[in-house]
Amino acid sequence: MVLGPFQGKIACVCIPVGKGVCGTAIAEDEDKVQRVDDVHAFPGRIACDAARNAEIVIPLKVKDAVVGTLDIDSTVFNRFDSEDESGLVALTDGLCEVLVDSNIDKFLQLTHS
Repeated sequence: MVLGPFQGKIACVCIPVGKGVCGTAIAEDEDKVQRVDDVHAFPGRIACDAARNAEIVIPLKVKDAVVGTLDIDSTVFNRFDSEDESGLVALTDGLCEVLVDSNIDKFLQLTHS
C-alpha cells in the first residue's frame, strides 16, 4: 500500500498489507475499522512517527474493492471514540457512494491488475 496525500507530518510511504494499523485494516477485513487507543501496544506496529499515540483507519471500499483508507493519527492516547468512528464511517460511506457513481472502473483496473 502506498500512502498519500498527507496533511501534517509525512511518516511511512509504503506499508505492506497486514503490517501496521493501515495494513491490518486491509488484510483482516475490508469493512473493519481499526480504532487503536495505544499504537505502541499494537501488534505489528510500524514505528513511522514516535509522536503518534492513537489511530483510526477506515477502509474505503468501492464496487467490492478497497481503493484506499482514511487514516487519522493523534498524539493523544485514547483519542478516538465510537462517536468519532460513526461520524467518520458515515463520511467515508458517502465518499464511496459518490465514487460508485463516478467513472472509477478504469482506476480499479489500474490498481488491481
